Amino acid sequence: MAADNLPSEFDVIILGTGLSESVIAAACSRVGQRVLHVDRRNYYAGNWASFTFNGLLSWIEEYKQAGQSEEAVQEDWKEKLEEGEEALALSSMDTSISNLEVFCYASEEPEEEVNEAAAAAWSVPQTPDSEGEVERCLLESSSVEEEEPGVASDEASPASGPDAGAEQTRQEGEVPSQAEETQGKEQQASPSPAESQPEPKKKITYTKIVKEGRRFNIDLVSKLMFSRGSLVDLLIKSNVSRYAEFKNVTRILTYRNGKVEQVPCSRADVFGSKQLTVVEKRMLMKFLTFCLDFEQHPEEYQDFSEHSFWDFLQTKKLTENLQHFILHSIAMVIPEVCTVEGLRATQHFLRCLGRYGNTPFLFPLYGLGEIPQCFCRMCAVFGGIYCLRHSVQCLVLDKESGKCKAVIDTHGQRISCSHFVVEDGYIGAEQRKNTDSRQISRAVLITDRSILPSDSEQQISLVTVPPVEPGGPLVRIIELCSSTMTCMLDTCESSCTPATHPSHPPTAQDRGSGAPDMFLCLWLCPRRPGSCGVQALLHTS
Repeated sequence: MAADNLPSEFDVIILGTGLSESVIAAACSRVGQRVLHVDRRNYYAGNWASFTFNGLLSWIEEYKQAGQSEEAVQEDWKEKLEEGEEALALSSMDTSISNLEVFCYASEEPEEEVNEAAAAAWSVPQTPDSEGEVERCLLESSSVEEEEPGVASDEASPASGPDAGAEQTRQEGEVPSQAEETQGKEQQASPSPAESQPEPKKKITYTKIVKEGRRFNIDLVSKLMFSRGSLVDLLIKSNVSRYAEFKNVTRILTYRNGKVEQVPCSRADVFGSKQLTVVEKRMLMKFLTFCLDFEQHPEEYQDFSEHSFWDFLQTKKLTENLQHFILHSIAMVIPEVCTVEGLRATQHFLRCLGRYGNTPFLFPLYGLGEIPQCFCRMCAVFGGIYCLRHSVQCLVLDKESGKCKAVIDTHGQRISCSHFVVEDGYIGAEQRKNTDSRQISRAVLITDRSILPSDSEQQISLVTVPPVEPGGPLVRIIELCSSTMTCMLDTCESSCTPATHPSHPPTAQDRGSGAPDMFLCLWLCPRRPGSCGVQALLHTS
């Protein structure tokens, strides 16, 4: 609907299309409330958004320009206030993200030059005779591709080459001579030089990333969903899940003793693990079985109800290896958390196993930004009105009760409402009272391969890096493959929280250490409200 032709009254007005605002909009619209959902941005999902690569570059440029130029605040809304009312102006600047920086380490040379260089590096020395042979093979392969798909390859054109005449003159049913048979075996056993060379891996350049940028989305925030968590239950019960597709996280990884290891989670993983001894496998299965119904055995933990979960683990005769797995990758809690909370976290992890795969987590295709859009779609289906690139200048409050009676939008229209929901980024620092919030550093990386390569390149991993020192920050990395539609083929997208500022580009020594090569790094510090209810719906770090 046109922003200058809105109705003058709604039941609920919601400002911002983030995840929590979108869930509220869908719920209100579903029960019959008249909902107006507006956002000053030109895209959905707010700071939960997912962008194409070109869209990400545009968003970065717009963000930097907005930080340099402040819009003039119009105060013509004062004429629309009635007696006994006062106005509360909203912030015209989005202050929810700070320290936004982008570092590009991909090659700047054109893609054509890179392909020629790669071909030259993998080319086979050719003689004048072999050049003609290669050209003939290319012509034959192109002719085979042009054949009809219904024709089998062994029923194609007659044989050609030096032995073609002998092959045609041989009678049907005649056995080939021993010399011919030996010659045929030698030809089959010795492949051509071109066949013996492995296929070269195409070099990833900035030009190629831009060219393929519309085929994938890059998340500003990558989060995983517990398969039996609150958000998945909400998606199923509200029937919003039909608007999105999901993939199961394939492995849980951890960093220990200088190397990355896979954490055995399910029963099959435990007994199939090669990094655990037979004794450790039995100890781990015994402890996990206890955690599944620990409430039935209070005598096992009631003496540690006021102690930390780490102290409790040390009394269960578990090896350091198992304690590390349970604390950081299964319970996923800090060592100081109380014993009951640690047991509940372990129990929740185990109960989520097996619903959709061998790990308890799901990830939406095309990024987490799809989830807010799904709830917005449901709100619109039930009559909600949406206006992007539209905002609210101020709230109209009743002086006696302090309740919001109406809003005045950027076009100067007064719109009455019974309830008003606003995103955190629209509230200035001077208006934010008695609310706890913190800035958390986050990095989004595009690399050439996984942090732990395996037989399959299509791995979705959750990596835990424990604190280097006691009390330090714990880092979680969500590594996504191209099948999630969040990165291009032959690359991985990794979201690190919290992240260290990439003060210098990777050196040749860094690349030679076996770590993945980094092509792009987006570093930002979003503000995370301390009492945001939507954090409970997701696995957060």
